[in-house]
Amino acid sequence: MTDKTPKTAISLTYPAPQTPKVVAKGYNHLAEHIIEQAEQAGILVHQDNELADYLSRLDVGSEIPREVYLIIAELIAWSYMLQGKEPDEWNNLHQKIDQKV
Repeated sequence: MTDKTPKTAISLTYPAPQTPKVVAKGYNHLAEHIIEQAEQAGILVHQDNELADYLSRLDVGSEIPREVYLIIAELIAWSYMLQGKEPDEWNNLHQKIDQKV
């Protein structure tokens, strides 16, 4: 039995401190092209059919809804960890904590 579900790809950008936005989306061959281009550019690709289905309802250029902020934040954090990176704001975070209690 073959899966007849169309392949979906959604590309997001996160121009911090702004909200993540949908910058591309496609189905089937276009989805495969989006994924291929992302991989060639060294962008991590996450496969989640339910999330892709939800995000595919948004128009290109739309900000992601508040309901999925946590999911996207977790994916961004995961991608940073996999790449051995950390956000600039995390540098010396331990020195910014007010020790006066």
